[in-house]
Amino acid sequence: MLISSAHAQTAAASATGGGFEQIFIMIAMFAVLYFFMIRPQQKKAKEHKALVEALAKGDEVITQGGMAGRITKVADDFVTIAIAENVEVQFQKASIAVVLPKGTLNKN
Repeated sequence: MLISSAHAQTAAASATGGGFEQIFIMIAMFAVLYFFMIRPQQKKAKEHKALVEALAKGDEVITQGGMAGRITKVADDFVTIAIAENVEVQFQKASIAVVLPKGTLNKN
């Protein structure tokens, strides 16, 4: 009879000590998640926003769909891109993926 009550007290004491460890593990997991997933994604979004805000006429760009061309007109939310001679297409600014160095696109 005494052994079972002593065993129950030991189990209860170890369960209360495990609560702090569980909280510490949860905090550590959140920190790892933040530094490996959330923070890099925020950094990438900030870089893309800066790229979109810096778009100017004459920039050579590639869209997220893979279309390459030269910007001929910049509006508030849209850019007009010349993809071939006498062919211009409008895109949302957010769809621009990369700004290429000047002279990258060939004039055939």
